[in-house]
Amino acid sequence: MKELSVNHLLGIKYINKNDIDLIFETADHFKEVINRPIKKVPSLRDITIANIFFENSTRTKLSFELAQKRLSADVISFSAAQSSVKKGETLIDTVNNILSMKVDMVVMRHANPGAAYFLSKNVKASIVNAGDGAHEHPTQALLDSYSIREKLGDVAGKKVVIVGDILHSRVALSNIYALQMQGAEVKVCGPKTLIPKHIESLGVKVEPNLRKALEWCDVANMLRVQNERMDVNYFPSTREYAQQYGVDKNLLDSLNKEIVIMHPGPINRGVEITSDVADSQQSVILDQVENGVAIRMAVIYLLASKIQ
Repeated sequence: MKELSVNHLLGIKYINKNDIDLIFETADHFKEVINRPIKKVPSLRDITIANIFFENSTRTKLSFELAQKRLSADVISFSAAQSSVKKGETLIDTVNNILSMKVDMVVMRHANPGAAYFLSKNVKASIVNAGDGAHEHPTQALLDSYSIREKLGDVAGKKVVIVGDILHSRVALSNIYALQMQGAEVKVCGPKTLIPKHIESLGVKVEPNLRKALEWCDVANMLRVQNERMDVNYFPSTREYAQQYGVDKNLLDSLNKEIVIMHPGPINRGVEITSDVADSQQSVILDQVENGVAIRMAVIYLLASKIQ
């Protein structure tokens, strides 16, 4: 059996193209499973997984839990808000206490960049990064690429623009790594204040004009503005942001071609995209959600197969 080159999924930059191909192949199989009348397989009956979320999450947390249950794993979930972390317990102590209950894998979201990497060096369990600060969100990038492949047949050679708050987005960074690894061309578009200073060092071009960006691309991945990560105002008002960087149906219809619209969620309707764009035929937003379960099943299954 083919296997991943890594024991943890900490970020896209730690894996290679063969790993991505293997994850997609495995996800194809699991996508068939989750569309059957009986949606479970007994693959991970002897594996226990802990979901540890130090930041709020709805879709990612539910998606991971569903993926784990579809694989018949034993699942324990932990929310930092109701935990001993509030009493001053360290991250390693928290996780080691959970691991002493004989847990094999930890899925963790944390506000600090590098938290998953730090954990992988200090505890004996397989770690899946479900988002670390504004750093990486590898499973989101994988499901985004998988959704592009499903819609357009391949990622290689495609032109993808990532629009919005690039500065605070872990989704943007993971997507840039994943898309380039598969041979796509990537541009970013957004207010100058929300574009990282050295983004071009990643081989990414900046296009400040939204219409030009949309005329260039095959796929537009619309990111929300991450107000919760902002301590100052990066643009005058939400209304002005929506006027300059929001996509509505008129703009979409005025392009001389059909492009694919993506969004990692949650959507601020009327800001990044209007409702008629989110719910249009060109949008693959709900496909992304469905593909998220298949991709996370694939990642968990492949990592679990490496646990001795």
